[in-house]
Amino acid sequence: MVISEKFLFAAGAEIRVYNSGEVIFFEGNAPLYYYQVIKGKVKLSNLSDNGKEFIQNIMSEGQAFGDSLLFTDKPYPMDAIALESCEVIRLCKNNFLSMLKVYPQLYSSVCKSLSDRLYYQYIMLQANSSPNPAERIIGLLEHLKSSQANQAPFSFKIPLTRQQLANLTGICVETAIRTIKVMEKNRLLKIKNRKIFF
Repeated sequence: MVISEKFLFAAGAEIRVYNSGEVIFFEGNAPLYYYQVIKGKVKLSNLSDNGKEFIQNIMSEGQAFGDSLLFTDKPYPMDAIALESCEVIRLCKNNFLSMLKVYPQLYSSVCKSLSDRLYYQYIMLQANSSPNPAERIIGLLEHLKSSQANQAPFSFKIPLTRQQLANLTGICVETAIRTIKVMEKNRLLKIKNRKIFF
């Protein structure tokens, strides 16, 4: 966990349940809460003017989101939407900041979480600057696998759909599907029962 649940609940946090597709916050809203996923997945995304979705990140169990914006007065630059039925801890901004003052040792957990996400953004920015869709997908797959203990080839089952891979890398789903097939042919990944292993 980013922050131990006991600290969050002691500071007045509550558990909120969101159904698949339910919006947790909208782009442009003022950041009022710290969020931490207990169960399920949450996507952070934007819609372009032509309606194309770009997924910034997918948060899962034990990950926090929206916290970096609690230190500034800027609005959310993305939407947060439940990808599946989710349980999320929610702590209001004032209580979150007060908790950090009372327990300054929690700052290291928050800083590590923010650093990990900043690193992810650097990796994705570099990968997504490539015009080659395979390089974009490999950059994402390498990052996803980097936190796994087992680094053997094809040991990691990718927890994303092809549509989500496309949205995270800024390519269309048809290109993602074609590219993944070529990558399998070139033995860069394996597909078993429609699941991708990297």
